[in-house]
Amino acid sequence: MQVTTEDTPATEPAVHRAPRRRWRFAAVLALVVALCGGGIGLYLNERNTREQTRELAVPAAADWIELDVTAQDVDPTAQQLTLYVTPVPHGRFAAGPNSQAFARPVEITVTGAPRVTIRAAEGEAAASQLVQVGMYDGTKTDYPFDRYRAEAAFSATSGGTAVPVGLVLTDTDPFFVMRPQATATAAGAVTLDTGITRSRSTFILSWFMIAAMWAIALAVLGAAEVLYRKREGLVWPSLGWMAASLFALIGMRNAAPGAPPIGSLIDYVAFFWAEGIIAASLACTAWSGIRTEHRLRREREATPDGA
Repeated sequence: MQVTTEDTPATEPAVHRAPRRRWRFAAVLALVVALCGGGIGLYLNERNTREQTRELAVPAAADWIELDVTAQDVDPTAQQLTLYVTPVPHGRFAAGPNSQAFARPVEITVTGAPRVTIRAAEGEAAASQLVQVGMYDGTKTDYPFDRYRAEAAFSATSGGTAVPVGLVLTDTDPFFVMRPQATATAAGAVTLDTGITRSRSTFILSWFMIAAMWAIALAVLGAAEVLYRKREGLVWPSLGWMAASLFALIGMRNAAPGAPPIGSLIDYVAFFWAEGIIAASLACTAWSGIRTEHRLRREREATPDGA
């Protein structure tokens, strides 16, 4: 006969467990939906704030030259920003309404690194030109918190007379975000001054990698501590997992967006420490397992057969 006392709770009826399971399932489902919704919201926000066309400087004059500038590539290693410049005539400089051809010869100067001159002949459209602009105030090893600045000056002349220019900028580099400002001079020239930072997606992935490195390293350390305290021998699945984690983090580190150089901030914050913890845990676990295996072998040899 089964005796149930006050200190021994009776088994919970199945009819009570079913609502609890449904509540847990609903909570997990709501969490997944919230995370996915938050991710989509972040994506849409970043999509709407990047790769936008900004009219930085549009002169009030009817006759002017529009410079469609596309920021194609940010190279922190070379400390250069690559711009793709396309001149578009307006007013009396255009061969016709909405025409890309110039009605008179125009010379456009872009002060970058080096200085570039774009010439448009009468009756022809100006060829687009790649311009390299030097960056400053940034260190690549500060990844992912590195930030830079770049400046470039744009001016145009026709027949020796200054022509007002306007600047329209489009940012297309997926790894960086530009925050440009333009200043127009009385002579019609425009100076571009822009700040350059890593994109939000790069920040999120970098922080995830840092957290993942520490999580894996601490998991390996915890497993090594358990095996050492239990005086386990050579547990090959555990050793294989630790060794695989050691080399997996190298692949994760090399997959960081933007290819940061070794010795970057992300290395000193997470990668070097994680690799050191995993390597030490693996070595200590293997050494402890070898000692245990030798001890067990000596005990088996010292025990008479049949004892």
